[in-house]
Amino acid sequence: MERHQRVRQQLQRVEQVLRHHQQWQSAAPHSSAFESTQPFCMDTLEPYEWLQWVLIPRLHALLDAGAPLPQAFAVAPYYEVALEASHPARDAVLVTLVELDALFAGDDA
Repeated sequence: MERHQRVRQQLQRVEQVLRHHQQWQSAAPHSSAFESTQPFCMDTLEPYEWLQWVLIPRLHALLDAGAPLPQAFAVAPYYEVALEASHPARDAVLVTLVELDALFAGDDA
């Protein structure tokens, strides 16, 4: 399977996990939340919001355009720290993010 297709499928899995655990929002945060200069907009967005409103759409835009994908990519380490250990969605989200990161770490990356 082609790398772009594998990345798209994994993004869909991330979305499915967020939806399953009721972490998918129906309304976007205020536009000012996206003006953050912090990594992951950590000062203006919750970790799950950043996945939904920043990472997933940006990667889909790259895929839709047939653009090159990032070479060095790892979001799972941030989420291991940012997500509360007691949150019921934590483990499932981390598994999907580790799998997403692996698609950017392979020899075909």
